[in-house]
Amino acid sequence: MDLLQKYGDEQEDELDEPEDQGQNPSTTAVESPDSSPPRLLQSKSSAPKVDDTTLALTVAQARQTQSRPIDPTQHVVSYNPTYDQLWAPIYGPAHPYAKDGIAQGMRNHKLGFVEDASIDSFVFDEQYNTFHKYGYAADPSGNNYIGDLDFLQKNDGISVYNIPQHEQKKRKLEKKKESDENDDMSVDVDHEEVDNPATDTWLMKNRKSPWAGKKEEVQTELTEEQKKYAEEYAKKKEEKGNAGEKGEPVVDKTTFHGKEERDYQGRSWIAPPKDAKAANDHCYIPKRLVHTWSGHTKGVSAIRFFPKHGHLILSAGMDTKVKIWDVFNSGKCMRTYMGHSKAVRDISFCNDGTKFLTAGYDKNIKYWDTETGQVIRTFSTGKIPYVVKLNPDDDKQNILLAGMSDKKIVQWDMNTKEITQEYDQHLGAVNTITFVDNNRRFVTSSDDKSLRVWEFGIPVVIKYISEPHMHSMPSISLHPNSNWLAAQSLDNQILIYSTRERFQLNKKKRFAGHIVAGYACQVNFSPDGRFVMSGDGEGKCWFWDWKSCKVFRTLKCHEGVCIGCEWHPLEQSKVATCGWDGLIKYW
Repeated sequence: MDLLQKYGDEQEDELDEPEDQGQNPSTTAVESPDSSPPRLLQSKSSAPKVDDTTLALTVAQARQTQSRPIDPTQHVVSYNPTYDQLWAPIYGPAHPYAKDGIAQGMRNHKLGFVEDASIDSFVFDEQYNTFHKYGYAADPSGNNYIGDLDFLQKNDGISVYNIPQHEQKKRKLEKKKESDENDDMSVDVDHEEVDNPATDTWLMKNRKSPWAGKKEEVQTELTEEQKKYAEEYAKKKEEKGNAGEKGEPVVDKTTFHGKEERDYQGRSWIAPPKDAKAANDHCYIPKRLVHTWSGHTKGVSAIRFFPKHGHLILSAGMDTKVKIWDVFNSGKCMRTYMGHSKAVRDISFCNDGTKFLTAGYDKNIKYWDTETGQVIRTFSTGKIPYVVKLNPDDDKQNILLAGMSDKKIVQWDMNTKEITQEYDQHLGAVNTITFVDNNRRFVTSSDDKSLRVWEFGIPVVIKYISEPHMHSMPSISLHPNSNWLAAQSLDNQILIYSTRERFQLNKKKRFAGHIVAGYACQVNFSPDGRFVMSGDGEGKCWFWDWKSCKVFRTLKCHEGVCIGCEWHPLEQSKVATCGWDGLIKYW
């Protein structure tokens, strides 16, 4: 029976074997006695080995970086910081690019970074004053005190604002005692003295401040040292005043370069030739260079033809000299006038040409005799004159107008040498003075980019022209028919204004093409009014047709700036130009 039983069990095992083989082949190897001995393989994982200690440290570090403030020297932040971190105050080493170690963006006070404290201003003042009076104060960060702790115990920790009752009473008693003493003093005092505010008694009675009882002693006499200082100061002030009032003193000299001052008939060298008169009324544009006058060692700032005849031409140089040149005959320099210590800014002939005015950067205006070269008068206000003009009326040739650097137009009577009027409405240095309307009015332009029209002799502006688009106008010229003004505007154009009542801008007439920005290039008309001309910053002289406003011709005249140009009063096709190259050219 046992054998049968064993045989049956073996069969069951054989039947179960394929199932077990799929499940675990190693067990079969162990159980079957015929198979090879078992090989145990170690299990492998593709995940990397992880050190738990390092992981823990990294997590702790990350948490720490998220809680600690950002270092201001750090250029890159490799994580997203929290709001609290960004606004945390700076600790630790100084910032390398800031004087006091705080980056510019962190400052909220000129001395660095100040944190807001949650403390009321009253509480702060109380503790501040208590500390300065008693030497102790409450520490705002905790419940303890800082400072003189012995005095704190002695005082029972009182502050300046909670003085105990007995202290207050004590003070009141002291005050009362003091006032009683004063009353006792005043018992035997004269009533008149009490009523008189000049007496000390009245002061003591009516005193309201700690200083009321002290009457100021009026110093009656200066000490020797004070007297000496006062004298020195007065002398210095006087010298300074004189220096400001007057221009720089210069010895006036003149040199005649011609052959003789009078000819065989006894006529002066400035006398105009008898046959000089206009050939015809029609003007033509010049084409070629006729003559060059060279004698100035620096640039020439202005030229003026002799009035009506134009047989002489006067030039103002930046070499401080004024020269007059012959136009018709020899073409040489006739006389040099030396009376300025700095560059000459402007020149102006009187109506008959026998005298002329010069204005220099040495703050002097001089009135010269053309023939002899003598200085007749010198005027100065202590400011630089930018433009000088005589009143064109024959009966007012003694009245001089000068536009100054201190925004004023000063009017002198040259006979009495007194200032008779000052026109001071401009907001910048005055650049030009142009008489209009039969010399009853004059127009002035200034660095304040405005035009102002004045009634002669009355310092009130009758017309003020100032538009947002306007630029400064350093040169203005009157049209021969007296109805129009041509103004050189520094935005590279010439504007035309009417001289009628309204002084309106003529929008249809505008002359452009030249470049004058930054230079006070003179603008001028031909004697017949058909052409407008102007120098420019590149040394050219431009001619425009008055009617069509088109550019007629340009001449390359000078190296550098062509600052001045004048049309000859009689010879219709001749023009003189001057430039900063020191030459005067006749075309």
